[in-house]
Amino acid sequence: MITPLFISGGEIAFVVFIVIMVFGADKVPDIARGLGKGMRTLRQATDDIKSEITKSAEERGINTDIAKDVKSEIDKAKESIEDITGSVKRRF
Repeated sequence: MITPLFISGGEIAFVVFIVIMVFGADKVPDIARGLGKGMRTLRQATDDIKSEITKSAEERGINTDIAKDVKSEIDKAKESIEDITGSVKRRF
């Protein structure tokens, strides 16, 4: 499986090792907790923005189903491309 940033397991382990060396083992849980809170806050903010845009579009009578249809077509195209390129990526 390919990670989103194309980082291998060895590279992740190396980064974790460096973090432990720099901050110490006792600070790592606090850092991870802070990162988790930041990610959660970011996700909530993006969800709020999406809901506000959708609500505003519905109030103005804009049909948002078109966007959903386009997104589903894009997702289908991505899957097709991944099916084709998947075998190519595995060879190299």
